[in-house]
Order: sequence, then C-alpha cells, then structure tokens
Amino acid sequence: MNKGVSQESSVLLDLASHVNRLAFDSSFLNFRSDHNTVLSNFLHFSSRGGARRGVLKVGEASFRFRNILNGFNRAVRLHCERIPIGFASLRVADGDGGGGGGNGNGEGVGNGVGVDECGVAEDEGCRGNGVEGERPKKVLILMSDTGGGHRASAEAIKAAFYEEFGDYYQVFVTDLWSDHTPWPFNQLPRSYSFLVKHGPLWKMTYYGTAPRVVHQSNFAATGTFIAREVAKGLMKYQPDIIISVHPLMQHVPLRILRSRGLLKKIVFTTVVTDLSTCHPTWFHKLVTRCYCPTTDVAQRALKAGLQQSQIKIFGLPVRPSFVKPVRPKDELRRELGMDEDLPAVLLMGGGEGMGPIEATARALGDLLYDENVGAPVGQVLVICGRNKKLTNKLNSINWKVPVQIKGFVTKMEECMGACDCIITKAGPGTIAEAMIRGLPIILNDYIAGQEAGNVPYVVENGCGKFSKSPKEIAKIVADWFGPKAYELQQMSQNALRLARPDGVFKIVHDLHELVRQRSFLPEYSCTA
Repeated sequence: MNKGVSQESSVLLDLASHVNRLAFDSSFLNFRSDHNTVLSNFLHFSSRGGARRGVLKVGEASFRFRNILNGFNRAVRLHCERIPIGFASLRVADGDGGGGGGNGNGEGVGNGVGVDECGVAEDEGCRGNGVEGERPKKVLILMSDTGGGHRASAEAIKAAFYEEFGDYYQVFVTDLWSDHTPWPFNQLPRSYSFLVKHGPLWKMTYYGTAPRVVHQSNFAATGTFIAREVAKGLMKYQPDIIISVHPLMQHVPLRILRSRGLLKKIVFTTVVTDLSTCHPTWFHKLVTRCYCPTTDVAQRALKAGLQQSQIKIFGLPVRPSFVKPVRPKDELRRELGMDEDLPAVLLMGGGEGMGPIEATARALGDLLYDENVGAPVGQVLVICGRNKKLTNKLNSINWKVPVQIKGFVTKMEECMGACDCIITKAGPGTIAEAMIRGLPIILNDYIAGQEAGNVPYVVENGCGKFSKSPKEIAKIVADWFGPKAYELQQMSQNALRLARPDGVFKIVHDLHELVRQRSFLPEYSCTA
C-alpha cells in the first residue's frame, strides 16, 4: 500500500472516530449555510440512494465538521476508483484489504453486491459461494459481428458447455463493442464491413495496426473513453469465466481486470479463430489460457510473448453437431431433394451469399453435363444465405444438371454430408467444418490479412485448390468427378487427417478444469 492510500485510510479512521460510523450520501455535498444533514448507524455510500436512518442537524458552528466530511468525500472518491468490481463468486473485494464496503480483509459488508457509477458495492442479495446453495457458474463470451466466424465460434462454445455440463454453467454471448461502448466505438461492425468491401483500406488498417507500438497505444487511448462502460458491461454478467473470440476483446477488459485486482480470480481466455495468419492483437500476456487452432498460430503466440503453459492447441471450435456421426449420403440427398447417385459439389457464398456465385454455378452447369452421352456427371447444391435476389435469379435458370438452391440454412453439417467437395471463400470456420466432413476444398476468394494464410494452409496440406476463375473452378470439379477421382479421394483423406472435430469439447473441459482449480482459492463471504 502506497503512501497516498495510507494517508487517505487514516482520514477514514479519523472520521469514523468522530462521527461513529456515519452513513454518508454524496448528494449532501451541497451544504447550506443554515444546516446540514448527517445520517448515522451504518456505513453506506451511494450517489443515488438516500439515507434512511437517524438524522442529526448541524448548525453554522459546524464549519470544521463540514471540512471533515469534505475530506472524507475526497477519500471515498479516491477509493471508488480502486475498489474492484465484485464479479460472481468473488462478490466484493480483491483481498488486498481495505476499500469501500469491506472489512479490510477483502470481505463484503452486505448480502451480495452491485456497482454504482463510482464502482462502489451495493446490496443486491446474496447469491453465491454456496451461502444459499450451489449457484451456476457464469461464462461470458466476448465477440463482435465483424464477419460471421466470431459469432459462430461463440455459439459453438456455448452449445458445447450445455451439452457437456448442462445447467452447471450459464453462458452469455455479447458483442462487447456494439453493446457496451459509446458512439463512435459501437460502430465497429459497420466500419469493418465498409473496410472489407474496399480492399486497399482494409489492408492499410490491418497491416498498419499490426506493430505492437501502434495497437497498444491505440488501445490505451481507446480505453480512456470506454473503460467505464466496458466495466459496467462486464459487471452486468458477473462472470466466473471470460472468453474472447475476437482480436479486439483482450486488451481493454484485461486492463480493467488488472486494475481491479481480479486477474487471479476470473479465468480470462482467448480462443483464436484464425487458422494461420492472424493479427497480433489476438495475443495478450495476461490471459489465463490461449487456445490455438493450429501449430502455426501457437508459434505466433509464443513469438508474441506468451508462455508455453498458457497455450493449448485444440483446433477451431465448430458446432457440436459436426462431431456426431453423419447419416448416409443417399439419405441426406433425398431429404434435400438431390439426386441420390450423382456426385455433388456444394457452392457457398457465406451468410450473405456474396462472391461470384452465379457465374460459378453457370460454369458448373455447363461442365458437369456430358454432351457425348447427353447426361449430367455431377450435381450442384447452392447455398445463397440471406441473398434472396440471388436465390430468385438462380431459380429462374433452366439447368442442364440437377441444381438445388437453398437460402439461409442452419444444418450445414447435413449439406456438407450430402456433398463430395465444396467451393467457398477462405473463412476459417467453413474450412474447419469441411475438413471434419472430409470435403476437398476449392477456395475462390479470401480477405486480405487474416484469411490470406488460409489459402496455403489448405493447398500445401493437400486438402484443396485455389482459383478465382469460375470456369477454372468448374473444370477442377469436372475432373474430380471424372478422370481425377483419385485426387478427390486423396484430398478427402488429407482433410480428415487435419480435422479436429473434438476441439470445442477439449476447450470447454479445459475451462472447467481451470474453474475447478480456482475454486480452491479462498472464497469471499457475502455477509457482514
């Protein structure tokens, strides 16, 4: 404890000896010259709540007494910034002793805690630490809708927690920037969409912020404006575990937890959702654990300064439904309205149906039809996502081969299970899911920066090919369904070899073990 804190603590003790445990409300700072109101019997600070106990009127002769109260208020304001947020089972203080509503041993003085604008503990009723029975552990997953992969990973982790542990965990998913930061910071998802659509701007942003000196100074400046709102957002959930599935979700929350003395009491982990190249902001030395999908990412984490003990290589978290045994192809094709015998290619444009979907579908329709025998040699399943205009356009075409056109689908594992290969952009989630299903992959596009490394990851591991030309893509598929069927089979085996279908379950079990280890730390009482 430094000298300034010691001096302020002495002010508190001195005041307590003068006013016998006064309850002071900051709304009484505006003293009138005729009288002041002082409330007694217990110690309670609030910028909103009023006092409810005995009233003592003090006359004009109480000038010195008002000075004492003013000094006391300054001490309270100082300590408001130092009192840690009372998360979950920790409830009130950080165990360092002293500070706002505590008994000096890190124990709360009320029956549970909340936080007012200043960070001071407030009564909400005790709910944790086994005082009134076992409470569910709370998991907070931080993500942002900058692309669909982050939310997909968050939902996969949430589903895995439920499948493995049932009601033992309550899992919340929140877009930290959109939901818990002020304007203009809450416009991050919209800004990302704009930048990605203008490639040079996104390249400049991605690579320009990569140096540590740049992004750390940016986070420090940003934290000045959003730290209070982010702290309130975290407190809303009172988590035992915080999981970040986004590169911009580490620095500010960890800065807040460190300032509140909660790093050893709340499990904070990062789940990296990029397969190869990834932005340096993914890595922070203060995380409890960093889950990496590949050894490439793990090497980047080590280079960023993380310790080997912090890193686990479990694979990318994908929906638990992909782990379940796949039903026979003919059965899935029958349900999807497809031909049961012809080999099939899955053509995807993401949730928004973006990319050269129409041009690629037309090229496939031409090359998968054998003019010599007058019959198709393959079929196409097209996923248009939310792009209704594209869906209507494709439905209006007279195809020479069987083509099934779907909008937004929720059971992607069945669509993949019904097909023999896939055409998609280089999104990490789709790549990981395709590998689990053993589908050779044709990548037709990628986002500069985070997805650039996914192309060599797929190609160099013998799991697929890359081309932006719809005609060249159609030629590759036609060869796979004809004279180069052996290549299709080999790539399928390579994909299965790289797949990590149980990655999401390994992640949640490791998190469960971390929470179990933390449960051996001294618990903090909710009672006075």
